[in-house]
Amino acid sequence: MSLSQMPRVAAVVVTYNSGDDLARFLDSVTRSNLQPGSVIVVENHSAGARDSEQTAREYDANWLGLPENIGYGSAMNRGAKAAHDDAEYLLLCNPDLVVEPGAVEILTAWLDEHPEVAAAGPRILSDDGTVYPSARAIPSLTTGIGHALLSPFWPQNPWSRRYRADSDYSDEPRDAGWLSGACILVRRDVFESLQGFDEGYFMYFEDVDLGYRLAQAGWKISYVPQAVVRHSGAGSTHTESERMLRIHHESAYRFIRQRYAGWWRAPLRLVIRLGLSLRFQLERRRSRA
Repeated sequence: MSLSQMPRVAAVVVTYNSGDDLARFLDSVTRSNLQPGSVIVVENHSAGARDSEQTAREYDANWLGLPENIGYGSAMNRGAKAAHDDAEYLLLCNPDLVVEPGAVEILTAWLDEHPEVAAAGPRILSDDGTVYPSARAIPSLTTGIGHALLSPFWPQNPWSRRYRADSDYSDEPRDAGWLSGACILVRRDVFESLQGFDEGYFMYFEDVDLGYRLAQAGWKISYVPQAVVRHSGAGSTHTESERMLRIHHESAYRFIRQRYAGWWRAPLRLVIRLGLSLRFQLERRRSRA
C-alpha cells in the first residue's frame, strides 16, 4: 500500500535508559510508510535522557522529556496527546523492538478493512525466534487463581496456558482479549474516548486493562500475525528487576480487584492476593540466586 493510500499514523515510544535499543527501533520504524515528524519519543526522566534526545534528533523524531518518571501508561498518554492532529492511528511501542518491513502497513490495512476493530497487534518474535504470547485472554478469577498459584512451580499448567493463549499463535488472524503494550496499533479517537491508558498503573497491566475496557465499550481487538516485530526483552527495566517484580504483582492484583469487585468475591480476591504474594517471593529469590 502506498503512502498516499495509507491513513496517517503517529508512532509513540516511551524510553527509560533505553540505550542503543532506541536507535534500532527508530531506524526500523522510520522505514515504514510514516509521515515525516510522526514519531514521538517520550523520555521518562531516566539517566539516559540526554542520549535519547540526541538519538531522536538524529532520526528527526519529536522528543518529549518528562520532569519525572510517571510510569509507562501515563508517559504513553502524554505522547499520544502530542501526536499531530491528523493522525488517525497511534502505534504504541516499546523501544526494544525492531519493526519488520511492512508491519505498520499490514496493521493499518487491517483496521481500515475491519471498522469494528479498535486495536491490532503483530506477531512478536523473541531473540531466539520463538513467538512471544502477546495476544492473550482477559484473566477470569479461576484462571487468575490457577496462574498465580501454580505458574512458579508448574509453568505449563492449564490455567497459565489458557491465560497466555498458548495454543492460538498460528498464522491466522484472530480476536484477542488484550494485546501486549510492547506494540499496538490503536484508533486514536477510540483511545482518546477511553482517556488512554489507566494512569493508576505505574507499569504492567495497563494493556490488560485497556483490552478489557475496549471490549466493554463494544470494540474488537485483533492479533494479526502477518505483521511482525522483533522484541529484545525488557532492556529498560532489568537493572531494577526486584522493583519491577513488585510493581508487576501489585498491578496484577489491582486489575483483579477492580474487575472483580463486590464483597461476595472477597475470599477469591484474598486467595489471588496470597498467591501473587507467594509468587513474588519465589521469583525474587530466583532473581537473587
